[in-house]
Amino acid sequence: MSVEPRVNEQIRAREVRLVGPEGEQVGIVPLERALQLAADVDLDLVEVAPMARPPVCKLMDFGKFKYESALKAREARRNQQQTVIKEMKLRPKIDPHDYETKKGHVVRFLKAGDKVKVTIMFRGREQSRPELGFRLLRRLSEEISELGFVESSPKQDGRNMIMVLAPHRATKAAANAATASAAKPAREPREGDGAGVEPVAVADTTAE
Repeated sequence: MSVEPRVNEQIRAREVRLVGPEGEQVGIVPLERALQLAADVDLDLVEVAPMARPPVCKLMDFGKFKYESALKAREARRNQQQTVIKEMKLRPKIDPHDYETKKGHVVRFLKAGDKVKVTIMFRGREQSRPELGFRLLRRLSEEISELGFVESSPKQDGRNMIMVLAPHRATKAAANAATASAAKPAREPREGDGAGVEPVAVADTTAE
């Protein structure tokens, strides 16, 4: 949990190691002296290293510091890419039609920029044939290789076998670009735009 540093009269130490507003080392001074120096230059005395002996304090504009820190944190959250992991479950003796359907879902997830956790579920005697699962996962990874790669190789987990696929950088970048483009607001029509022109329907050619 983030805790705000002590500022000015909140500082309890008798003496502090003082750092100037430009990062210059002032040295160890009594707290009263540090507070007076802060007042002289119209800045705050901020305890930046409370566990040091004596604690380290810096002269700064604390309000401006908090504002800039909040902006940086907000920008970092905005730029942080959320990782979504979808899951697809298959049986080792899956029907060809079902396999193609589920592969289509994996392709769609990768195109959307998501990772995919592929789980092979073994039942009964199938557990003695792990090679069936390896073979199926290897086939799937080869068939989607243009969109993604194997991030986590197939591993046995109890009755299941698990593999994680991740989209290539280019695939993820294309997904992010498509999302950003879809989020842009459409331009408001102005009077006279398209006058006398019949609307034309455009087919969506995006691959599933």
